[in-house]
Amino acid sequence: MNKETFLTLGKILGAAAGEDVALDAQYADDARNLGELASVCRNHNGWFTPEYVKMQLRSLSQMLNRRDLEAFYKKYALDGAKTRDVKVKLIPAGNIPLVCFHDLVCILLSGCTCIIKYSSKDTLLPKAVVAILKKIDPTLQDRIIEEQDGQRLVFDAIIATGSNNTSRYFDYYFSKYPHIIRRNRHSVSVLTGNETPDDYHALADDIFAYYGLGCRSVSKIYVPKDYDYNTFFGNIIDHCTVAHNAKYSDNYTYNKAIYLMSDAKFLDNNFLLLKEDEGIGSPIGVLYAERYDDIEALSERLRGMKDDLQCVVSANPLPGLPTVGFGKAQYPSLMDYADGVDTMEFLINA
Repeated sequence: MNKETFLTLGKILGAAAGEDVALDAQYADDARNLGELASVCRNHNGWFTPEYVKMQLRSLSQMLNRRDLEAFYKKYALDGAKTRDVKVKLIPAGNIPLVCFHDLVCILLSGCTCIIKYSSKDTLLPKAVVAILKKIDPTLQDRIIEEQDGQRLVFDAIIATGSNNTSRYFDYYFSKYPHIIRRNRHSVSVLTGNETPDDYHALADDIFAYYGLGCRSVSKIYVPKDYDYNTFFGNIIDHCTVAHNAKYSDNYTYNKAIYLMSDAKFLDNNFLLLKEDEGIGSPIGVLYAERYDDIEALSERLRGMKDDLQCVVSANPLPGLPTVGFGKAQYPSLMDYADGVDTMEFLINA
């Protein structure tokens, strides 16, 4: 498949997000309409605010850059690859805007046909992007099939994402098909106590982006044993606007009430609850924290939890862990596969 299709799409997504990009005049209306759609989405899903919809458009635009696309094509020998008579059903989650995007790109690049069943929580944006793709490359008209409610279209393989409970149903129901079934994963951050204010501001983006609903949103921080949490709170105050979202505020208030009634110990800055807890998946409006004595021992422990981690945010790479720098959690590249499963390898062999 021609990589220029995705380079053009990347430019349209960037323009829709407000980036200054060189865009062909024939796609100007598409970019403008997609940008306007960012303000409409929250009428259908209260979590999809214009700020975070455009953040996702910007992230996906950066993903589709020429250097990375060329490296991707080279790795999987995609130049000159032909379409195949393989239909892949895509059942995405609806937790963050356009969460199905990377899977859709991989399915198309692999030469397969995509049968997409939109999430009721995220329909407008994927539909708009699919329409743009079909405009850029009319040959995709027959390679992206949008399954309607009540339809049960025949497929050869499946990629589905859901909660841990839903994934058990998927595992049972789709066991006879080649499949990728994704479950809940979480992201954490390891602090050393030497972070700068800029590091904290970037980490706050990793924590609060999409209100903590994404698997790449940091839900727990690990801190040195003598760490002062006031340092953390003092450097994230600019993100207090997160509480302006009624759905986030309701979750914050609810969890605070639960902790108060159960006499749980926690810290509160009026928009985030910080609770020391051994778990890694904190509720919305809550950030878990845990102290550590030795970073090498912590790294070893995290490697043992690898199947539950999406990424680890840290100033320094941690061997054997999917580490990214502060502020980078929400900007994955084409090579960053959800759950560490090589989607392209799966599709090529499907």
